Amino acid sequence: MYLEIVSPEATLFAGEVTSVTVPGINGEFQMLKDHAPIVSLLQEGKVKVVGNITLDKEYASKFTKDAAGNTVLQISSGTIELKNNKVIVLAD
Repeated sequence: MYLEIVSPEATLFAGEVTSVTVPGINGEFQMLKDHAPIVSLLQEGKVKVVGNITLDKEYASKFTKDAAGNTVLQISSGTIELKNNKVIVLAD
């Protein structure tokens, strides 16, 4: 599935991923390929991305790796939309 992570400054990441886990306002949830369409508000927490990811050098410092080797971005809030295997995270 295709993921875009957009901040007020720039698009931090755009590319194919295996899964995305986000801090929804009603709890953390994960999306995989062919997930039902969804729109949700996000709260402070971590966006966890699984897949073979190449980060732009300019924004790589905003991301970390967790113990399992997944790519993680800390956010303070945001929204997410998933439709037709395209995930857009608008993150603050």
